[in-house]
Amino acid sequence: MPDVVVGDDGVARCSWGAGDPLYMSYHDLEWGRPVDDEQRLFEKLCLEGFQSGLSWLTILRKRENFRRAFKSFDVDAVARFNARTVERLLQDAGIVRNRAKIEATVNNARRCRDLRKGGGSLGAYVWAFEPAATGTDPAEQAKALSKDLKRRGWAFVGPTTVFAFMQAMGLVNDHLPGCFAHAEVEHLREVFQRPE
Repeated sequence: MPDVVVGDDGVARCSWGAGDPLYMSYHDLEWGRPVDDEQRLFEKLCLEGFQSGLSWLTILRKRENFRRAFKSFDVDAVARFNARTVERLLQDAGIVRNRAKIEATVNNARRCRDLRKGGGSLGAYVWAFEPAATGTDPAEQAKALSKDLKRRGWAFVGPTTVFAFMQAMGLVNDHLPGCFAHAEVEHLREVFQRPE
């Protein structure tokens, strides 16, 4: 399969974003655009964890159900989930019913609150690992962020999961040069105000 394909709409895009309409919309409007909003960052990190072992399309199709089940990924709301909430979520056919991943999401919300208590924000924390800013290889930065998250007690944040998160949230621009979005994302990254 070619790396870049021209769709029926005449637009050249990364081949992975050219098939399913849901993928196309995600590729064209979201993927790779820089994000500093805590809720969106937290949601993406959690959903990447849920995606582990599954296709991203499976998660995209269930994303609205996940948002409903996890209070729009409001960190404070999810941090208050208890064992009873977890049991209820395990009965929710609209999401991925995996106990370890559900419990990891609750745990990660609590760890995110800990990060805030330390005087930082999730945005400032993850953007400190931006490969362009550190001059290091993106895969190595993903490993470094994964290792630091685990040290802080986060779960389901392996290097592959973290790298996919970094790609999606704009910490790297992995749209291919022939893709219409590549230049757009480069511009957005140039003007993006990194959180501090």
